[in-house]
Amino acid sequence: MAFDTVFTDLVRVETRLYNAVAERLKAETGLGAGHFELLRYVREHADARVGDIAAAFAIGVGTTSKIVDRMEKQGWLERRANPANRRSSLLALSPAGESVVAEAEPVWQTAIQEILGGAVTADRLKALARILGSLRSDLEDRRLGLPAG
Repeated sequence: MAFDTVFTDLVRVETRLYNAVAERLKAETGLGAGHFELLRYVREHADARVGDIAAAFAIGVGTTSKIVDRMEKQGWLERRANPANRRSSLLALSPAGESVVAEAEPVWQTAIQEILGGAVTADRLKALARILGSLRSDLEDRRLGLPAG
């Protein structure tokens, strides 16, 4: 099988899967998938910084900062001074942000489970997870696909 065929399939599957899950999340909670993922990241990574989020999502720091600003104005995130580095802030979910994530999480998980569960057996899902994890680790180790700037 040609690498370009695998690449095309990976890209199309990712796009369709993400769009389907995002569509369901938006319809049921009004929350965008990107916002949900960022809020969940902050929940799971205490004292996250904008740079941490940018690195985790492979997006630019400037873009991440603008998203965080909007989410802070929305009342979902709180910033506090970083005692180790006065030039950066530490992020945490506000009570409203906690509530938004708690409402969205089951919708997100159910959508993923229904979509993948209908197409992939448990054994194949484990194999797929190993392969994708290996590919992701390799890309991260080689620092490939990072945003410019």
